[in-house]
Amino acid sequence: MKVISSDIIVDSAGARVIRLSLAAPEISRKAKAGQFVVVMVCEKGERVPLTIVDADPASGAVTLIFQEAGFTTRLLGRLNAGDSLYALVGPLGHPTEIKKYGKVILVGGGVGIAEILPVARALKEAGNHITAILGCRNKELLILEDELKNASDELYIMTDDGSYGRKGFTTDMLKELLAGDKYDLIYSVGPIPMMKMTALASKEYNVKTLVSLNALMVDATGMCGCCRVSVGGEVKFSCVDGPDFDGHAVDWEELEKRNRVYSPQEEHICKLSSLP
Repeated sequence: MKVISSDIIVDSAGARVIRLSLAAPEISRKAKAGQFVVVMVCEKGERVPLTIVDADPASGAVTLIFQEAGFTTRLLGRLNAGDSLYALVGPLGHPTEIKKYGKVILVGGGVGIAEILPVARALKEAGNHITAILGCRNKELLILEDELKNASDELYIMTDDGSYGRKGFTTDMLKELLAGDKYDLIYSVGPIPMMKMTALASKEYNVKTLVSLNALMVDATGMCGCCRVSVGGEVKFSCVDGPDFDGHAVDWEELEKRNRVYSPQEEHICKLSSLP
């Protein structure tokens, strides 16, 4: 799979967010909002799941946006136009259910902002009123503001330090909106603590809440069981049963613990590597 283009959209305070466009005609024709691909940079590398942010069947391109977090995403971020990936598999996972709900709130935190964009566009096209809440630590880390503004009827930006938009967390704005109006659906993607707090806030108002889970994946086709999560007391696999789940039914404590399992090994590999 050839890289069409690669550009850095955030490079601040040690955080790098990359937008990667890949030539993948078959995937671009079939991809729907909410689905993901699995990327292998090299033959002996790990398989990394990344949400499809955009797919253009006319050009055969798919767009991925990711933050360099570990060794493999840092390798991926070093690719340039004309370079090749070892493998690209997709589209995987169930698409987000797109229909006319009515009034919808989409909550995106960090790189999760990129993942709510295709869902916002699809829900808007289906006739929904879209309110987007974007959250990040500071103004320099905000991505895709203009794109979400075009896909939304209302847009709110929250920064932890107050450097842009309003100071506070996405859940602060969410609670304010829920207290003042009736909404039919909430869709949230971002760090696990943010999605957890979104689900807790919306449960009080009995608003259906979907979350796209970023559970650890290895195989991503349902064969390894690494991405298992507990939803409503049942074991589910994020790759084949998700990635969207009922936020009110997710066992958030278990998910947080499982996602930290390999953190020491990842940090060790990064220290040993020669990548900056």
